[in-house]
Amino acid sequence: MNAQTLAKHAYSQTARTTQTPRRIEYDLFARITHRIKTAAQAGPLAYPKLVEALSDNQKLWTTLAVDVADSDNGLPDDLRARIFYLAEFVQQHTGKVLAKKARITPLLEINAAILRGLGDRRPPE
Repeated sequence: MNAQTLAKHAYSQTARTTQTPRRIEYDLFARITHRIKTAAQAGPLAYPKLVEALSDNQKLWTTLAVDVADSDNGLPDDLRARIFYLAEFVQQHTGKVLAKKARITPLLEINAAILRGLGDRRPPE
C-alpha cells in the first residue's frame, strides 16, 4: 500500500466513527436503493445484481424490524409499529418481485420515503 491509500483508509475509518446513527442509516438506505434502481434499469443481464441488492434491502429491513421490536427502543410505539409493518411488506413484496409477480416500484418508493424522513433534521415525532 502506498501513502495515499493508507491515508484514504485511515480517513475513511475516522469519518465512519463520527457519523450519527441516523446518518449511517441514511447512507445504507441510499446505497442499497441506488443499487436496486441501477440493477433494475440495467435489464435482464443485471438480474444477479438485482437479486443481491434486494437481498441486502431485506437484511436492512429485517435489522430495522428487530430493532423496533425491542422494548428498549426509544421510538414512539406508533412509529415502531409502522416500521415493523413496512419491514413485513418489504419481505413479502420482494418475494413477489423475485418471482416476477410484482413491480419493484413500491420498494423504491418505500426506501425513498425513509430517506426523506432520515434526511429531515427535525427530531422524529
